[in-house]
Amino acid sequence: MSWRTTILYAVLMIVMLIGGMSINAQNLCGSDICVVQFNASWNESNSVDYLEKLTDCEVMNVNIDEGTYQSDYKIVVVPTIVVFNGKEVKRFQANIMMQIEATRKEVQESVDEIIMSAF
Repeated sequence: MSWRTTILYAVLMIVMLIGGMSINAQNLCGSDICVVQFNASWNESNSVDYLEKLTDCEVMNVNIDEGTYQSDYKIVVVPTIVVFNGKEVKRFQANIMMQIEATRKEVQESVDEIIMSAF
């Protein structure tokens, strides 16, 4: 292996390491207010379907089977819904039956509170 290849490989590893660290950042989304549903493939039947109807926020679904999301975001039960505004603001966790009891209205109220606190 040539020295150029070695340097290129080293730079690539550094970029990947730095990129991996950004995943550990608090907010997964590109927008300020973000609602993330963490779930697992084996629990898809308990996914929350009303999240796409939320307003004034970005919505994201994350499969904890992939990557280190479970440990990075301390997910202990699925599904878990987390509202972010740069950092975690509110968390809604599933009950013992692995179902979210929080309603669309409750999650939307969390988003609305963030918006109103800016005034």
